[in-house]
Amino acid sequence: MSRTREPLISLALYHAFKWSVVSPMLHAYFRGRIYGVENVPQSGPLVVVSNHASYFDPPIVSNCVCRPVAYMAKEELFDVPVLAQAIKLYGAYPVSRGSADRNAIRAALEYLEQGWAVGVFLEGTRTPDGKIHDPKRGALLLAAKAKAPILPVCLWGSDQILQKGSSLPRRVPLTVRIGNLIDAPSSTNKEELEQITQKCAAVINQMHDLGR
Repeated sequence: MSRTREPLISLALYHAFKWSVVSPMLHAYFRGRIYGVENVPQSGPLVVVSNHASYFDPPIVSNCVCRPVAYMAKEELFDVPVLAQAIKLYGAYPVSRGSADRNAIRAALEYLEQGWAVGVFLEGTRTPDGKIHDPKRGALLLAAKAKAPILPVCLWGSDQILQKGSSLPRRVPLTVRIGNLIDAPSSTNKEELEQITQKCAAVINQMHDLGR
């Protein structure tokens, strides 16, 4: 039987990390602006799709939608004691890099079945300008299988956080825009998935064009 909310311990860990680390950094250091929070359903399965330009994007997205978002993480992290348990509670699930990992897809569907929001970067990798150029259908396949609505999210400015050769985040302004919900695909038909994938990419890129 599906649940409508994440486990209480995961919610507690999420809020502790959000209010002690992510939110203060987003607002005080990056002078973050957030638009569209009212569009986020606070319970039930949800597929969050966004652009991706920085390692900072997953916690920023999760912070701004006001609920934990489960993301894939490289499988090596799950071999580290204590860390593995912490990131699992926060919603991370392992993926084998460089391959189409069916176990990761299965894990994402299990999270959705348990009432989590699952985050997917629509292009599958970081882009240098923060825009989506070649969106992939994987997120929409998850949404179709789980019958979960899709929430488009746009990060503006995160591509400037880290400069090449530097490990220190720059103090750049960030803006996060959350779009309107998009209904789950009615089937796993390739053409339908492609059509809605392109729609998601267009919505995110349009929000990105709004700038700060």
